[in-house]
Amino acid sequence: MSGTDFIVLGGGLVGSAIAYGLARRGKRVAVLDEGDVAHRASRGNFGLVWVQGKGLGMPEYADWARLSADVWPEFAAGMKERTGIDLNYRKPGGFQLCLSDEEMAERIAFIDRLREQQGAKGYDCEVVDRRRLDNLLPELGPEVVGGTYCPHDGHVNPLRLLKALHKALGGAYRPNSKVTAIRPAGGGFRIEAGQTVHEAPRIVLAAGLGNLPLADMLGFKLPVRPQRGQILVTERLPAFLDYPLSGVRQTEEGTVMLGSSREEVGYDNGTSPEVMRSIAANAVRVFPRLKHARIVRAWGALRILAPDEFPIYQTVPGHDGAHVATCHSGVSLAGAHALRFAGYLAEGRLPAHFTAFHSRRFDVPKAA
Repeated sequence: MSGTDFIVLGGGLVGSAIAYGLARRGKRVAVLDEGDVAHRASRGNFGLVWVQGKGLGMPEYADWARLSADVWPEFAAGMKERTGIDLNYRKPGGFQLCLSDEEMAERIAFIDRLREQQGAKGYDCEVVDRRRLDNLLPELGPEVVGGTYCPHDGHVNPLRLLKALHKALGGAYRPNSKVTAIRPAGGGFRIEAGQTVHEAPRIVLAAGLGNLPLADMLGFKLPVRPQRGQILVTERLPAFLDYPLSGVRQTEEGTVMLGSSREEVGYDNGTSPEVMRSIAANAVRVFPRLKHARIVRAWGALRILAPDEFPIYQTVPGHDGAHVATCHSGVSLAGAHALRFAGYLAEGRLPAHFTAFHSRRFDVPKAA
């Protein structure tokens, strides 16, 4: 594959958004995707473009999440213009609700800490009492005492997003191309995928949990792990919910998505009755009208998490032309990956503040 500027390893939301952004900047790109046998987080997520609550402990990530939400309208419009696919992106703001006074106090304290951390930049998230909620969200359960609202939150159809990205990439997207070897060659890299060999001066590892074996091929131990989340989907219901919530959102088609859990179960992406019952019960506490809704689908999917749960962006040690992009927010960060991160790669360097995302942050010296 002579004449290729970048090979992106991974064709999910992270890899495809980065590749799309590179192509927009005139770079010749190839995307090697293992296919649906991979741990396809891109097909199992909740579909939120979310800002509130993100970034405590890493101000740079709070800024990055906000930047992505800010550019998402431009990104969605560009995808529709290029592919004709409406992503069903909506940005009405979003809520996180609390089911007790204790939970509300904890939430307020959490947001206050984020505001203090962000300082003069501010943190745009407001506390909302039950009276105001009743004017915005219909038929809330009696246990809901209040919540928080962020005007930058929204939601999208993630399957349409992935389809649109693949369509935009055209022939640059190469499915069923499982990478079996990465070797430095001639100042760049030679990639073996099945019986095909690809070459490019620069590569991007953006394959989610698949980044672990890919990084190993370059002698790099990437510090990430899987975490399972389960999601339930109801039958189609009359429209009743204009805002996405953390844990409940109604889609354009009328189905209601419920979830998700946080389970440390390794690479098991199955479902469990206990967790599904808990998800359903909490949803009914928020919206009692869901009590009689039929569940028509359920699944488990794996998040990709670093020890602190923030993204990792960096070059691979010893390989200046190899870059890593690993995160669990492929939907939320798609705008930033396409319209900002790809530009950093095209220009040949990550900005100074991206040092916060380097994996060296986990190299904590041992006590004497």
